[in-house]
Amino acid sequence: MSDVDRAIHSRDSRSPGFAAKVDAYLGELRIGLAIKDLRQKNSMTQEELAKRINTTKSAISRLENSSRGARLETLAKVAKALGKELVVEFR
Repeated sequence: MSDVDRAIHSRDSRSPGFAAKVDAYLGELRIGLAIKDLRQKNSMTQEELAKRINTTKSAISRLENSSRGARLETLAKVAKALGKELVVEFR
């Protein structure tokens, strides 16, 4: 167990639900990082991606930095603009 994992576990024992919130945030962060990575691999700027999905550059920046609250419809548009398919799984 890493130091970070121990710290999260310790905090969760004092504040139940803390670990779940960290996991949720990390999931959102991973989505944003994936969007940024795909955009860059497609040699596309935030502005170009924004135009393709009819939104603003600042909206793309928010998605890439934390996709918190991103709608599935928006993520599907981003995926299509980047030549990908959005897949949602329940595990």
